[in-house]
Amino acid sequence: MPGNKTSKQKPCHHCKSKSTSAPSDTSMIHYEKFWLYRHCSSVQQRDRQAQKAGQLFSGLLAMNVVFLGSAFISSMIFNHVAITLADVWVLLSILKVLCLCWIIYYLLGTSRQPHAVLYRDSHAGPIWIRGSVLLFGSFSILLNVFQIGYSAILIQCKSRVEIVFPSIEIFFILTQAFFLWHHSKDCIQVQHNFTRCGLMLTTATNLLLWLLAVTNDTIHMEIESQLREVEQRFEGNETASCTCPNTTVCQVFQKGYILLYPFSTEYCLVCCSMLYVMWKNVGRRISHHHVPHIKPKLKLQGVVFGPLLGTIAVIIGICVFMMYQIQATGSAPNRQVFVMYYSYYIVLLPLMSLVAVIGTIIHALEKKELDTLKNPTRSLDVILLMGAALGQIGMSYFSIVATVATDPRDLLNSLILSHSVLLILQTITQNVFIIDGLHRQPFVAATGTRQTGHAGEQAVASELPGEEETTTSSNQEHTEMSPGKEEEMKEEQNHEAYDQRRVNMLELGQEIRKASLSYIHSYSHLSWKRRALREISFFLVLCNIILWIMPTFGAHPVFENGLEKSFYGYSTWFAIVNFGLPLGVFYRMHSVGGLLEVYVTA
Repeated sequence: MPGNKTSKQKPCHHCKSKSTSAPSDTSMIHYEKFWLYRHCSSVQQRDRQAQKAGQLFSGLLAMNVVFLGSAFISSMIFNHVAITLADVWVLLSILKVLCLCWIIYYLLGTSRQPHAVLYRDSHAGPIWIRGSVLLFGSFSILLNVFQIGYSAILIQCKSRVEIVFPSIEIFFILTQAFFLWHHSKDCIQVQHNFTRCGLMLTTATNLLLWLLAVTNDTIHMEIESQLREVEQRFEGNETASCTCPNTTVCQVFQKGYILLYPFSTEYCLVCCSMLYVMWKNVGRRISHHHVPHIKPKLKLQGVVFGPLLGTIAVIIGICVFMMYQIQATGSAPNRQVFVMYYSYYIVLLPLMSLVAVIGTIIHALEKKELDTLKNPTRSLDVILLMGAALGQIGMSYFSIVATVATDPRDLLNSLILSHSVLLILQTITQNVFIIDGLHRQPFVAATGTRQTGHAGEQAVASELPGEEETTTSSNQEHTEMSPGKEEEMKEEQNHEAYDQRRVNMLELGQEIRKASLSYIHSYSHLSWKRRALREISFFLVLCNIILWIMPTFGAHPVFENGLEKSFYGYSTWFAIVNFGLPLGVFYRMHSVGGLLEVYVTA
């Protein structure tokens, strides 16, 4: 594109401090303008100041929306009379309608303007992130369908808002998923401020939906955890009048809603991260050296032990999870189920920490150059990893204090103490391994192989003209002979040429076979560091998946073992779990994406 070419004119002495990366064809670039900076002498300086001002005002818009929604949700929790759940749903429905209007306008108007998307960020929206949006979005749609069906069955005691809200939610999820799948890489160059405000409004709405889902999920945890000890005291007429009838359809809607509920929280957080990257890319102009020439792909070539050990860990974890769920949901969960659960973690976490430390050492031995280019996606990944890790690290420290102050010599308490210490260690070592891997330059071996292959072909081709010259000279010698032997010599010449071509083809096939064997040999024996990094990354991916599955689908021993709850009090420990558990679940899911990135670039 001519808009990507840099100007080669020598700048004047007034503009030497300014950026010289602006395209030469300024008709294709829409420089940002803002009324506060219209008197700036330089166009590029005015553009940079306007970009900062647009980010500031859109960020303030998102902050005010989040504070307003948080105030509504907090009032609903602490004062059910003044602010009800229906009031919160009305507010969120208004925000979702506004977001839908902006997304539709972006799809039909902004993105179709001339020169609107001149650049695309290759690092933004990788396939597994967009795939997770589709996966979690599909489950969230199914969740809202179950909620609509459940509310329709109990329409005599349910508000009509409980049917309207999930209906708007379904349309919002569909439109947003389509928008993120097709436009998550856009670096939009028109309508900068309006686009930033729309992205921040949509980010704030998803964040409020996550906050509401977290509070409802923790309330559900509270009801289930105390149901066995207080069900006789809290059974009343008002609850009996709105219970699910003993029908198969109602039971399916109820169980399906409970089962799919965690996917809604994950969907909102993933969308927030992708929208934030799009917000950072508004008005961004990417030069040629930012664009990778070879895109790494996810291949399972050369990995054996990582998938094998990871699959074993996943299978054992599923068995432990099922046994825990069966025994913990009974009338009186015994002590052995907690011992089994914590023992699994105590075996798995040191192994994950060990391989993460080995991977970090291999990164240091590789001596690959660091990727110092500006990358908003990578910066966000690092922030999310460090921020989400605070949830389970904080819960672990609270558990350590409660265990040491109570009775650390008890079997269960010692297991809880060991689990907390190992969880902190595993989180830190895994973060170091992932962040170090994200900042490394991707390994590019295909280029050298292709160059070697082209050089071999050129060498073979350079030999063929010599053979043709020899054949030509022999032809000239044969033309000087008698005409009677000319036909016989032509037949012999054709036969020799055929044999020569056959020999050349056989030699070429042998050369290709030798090159292939040499590549396989170098891949399997010489690149042991790459193979080790891939084994480690894939093993950690599977381990984080099982550690995501267990707390997501109901295994919450930190709330059900009774140690921390009796030490800190129910309300205090409930608030700590409310903060730490959703962040811990998101940390495991986000670690999977980071580890896949390390695996691909290894």
